[in-house]
Amino acid sequence: MTAGAFAAMPMAHSREPRPAPLVIGHRGACALLPEHTLASYERAIIDGADMIEPDLCMTKDRHLIVRHENDISETTNVAAHPEFADRRTRKVVDGAAHEGWFTEDFTLAELKTLQAKERLPTLRPASAAMDGRFPIVTLSEVIDFVAGQARARGRMIGIVPELKHSTYFSDAGLPMEDLFVDVIGRHPYSRSAPLIVQSFETGNLRYLKNQLGQWTNVRLMQLCDEEAMQPADIVKAGGKTTYANMMAPAGLAEMATYADIVAPYKMSIIPVGRDGRLGTPTALVKDAHKAGLAVMPYTFRPENSFLPMVLREGDDPAHRAEKGAIAEIRAFIRAGIDGFFTDDPAIGRAAVSA
Repeated sequence: MTAGAFAAMPMAHSREPRPAPLVIGHRGACALLPEHTLASYERAIIDGADMIEPDLCMTKDRHLIVRHENDISETTNVAAHPEFADRRTRKVVDGAAHEGWFTEDFTLAELKTLQAKERLPTLRPASAAMDGRFPIVTLSEVIDFVAGQARARGRMIGIVPELKHSTYFSDAGLPMEDLFVDVIGRHPYSRSAPLIVQSFETGNLRYLKNQLGQWTNVRLMQLCDEEAMQPADIVKAGGKTTYANMMAPAGLAEMATYADIVAPYKMSIIPVGRDGRLGTPTALVKDAHKAGLAVMPYTFRPENSFLPMVLREGDDPAHRAEKGAIAEIRAFIRAGIDGFFTDDPAIGRAAVSA
């Protein structure tokens, strides 16, 4: 990543040429290795990611660990540990019912006895072959690891941490935000390297705007969900604002008062028609830029299962259609995006370099 690419955000009213879109390694290079492991992050960096993404959850003893959600049933081997059998339970997290094992019911030391495993073994069997090889890591460990990679490779590597389930963890007596600020403040690398802090909620970003507003290396990113109707904090407060409202022009203008970047589901920018082709881009990118927001959609994946029909190769859902994946990303680059999340940063880098 160049300093100019990061400093150029947000893109409001700029007449300067836009820098190349940022390639964000979504959970590392999780198309190739189990997500949120140091091996996955290293592969993302080797393959040309500008930034890597650690999702953050809380432990029982108040540590920030890197997992996509607090239910660790699908992404760790916790079910194979008989000593934790009685921790299996049912919970409602952000309005959705889950049954499994949850990070907030474990200490960090206990979670360190687990190993990561592939979430999508039938689509990613090569990654699934790596099950059991990699431990659960903390935010501090990821920061130190990325710092070492940056030194070794002689280039800046950004970090895009996501605060998961903030309202849920706060209600459980495990607030995340001040701990997060403390952790990134204790590491020299995260005090200077590019950081994009993201969330599907709004209140935590507004709070962090006040806490981190003077940090010149930090940008805030508002995620917009393609499935949930509303942010969890707005639901709890009894508010009416939806993600659709937030992505309308007035909502984007309000978003720009506390965030620098909007991160929508990719089809909010270019929908896929019934014919399996990418359609005409919506006004979202133009509207966001007008409001002063950069635009970084999620998530680009190389397997047939995730691609528009006309970009697939054959009928195998697990087949890696690399040419089609590059073509898909290129369409979004032409639509004006400023960065993007991808499970396979090598493909993302190829699309940007094409």
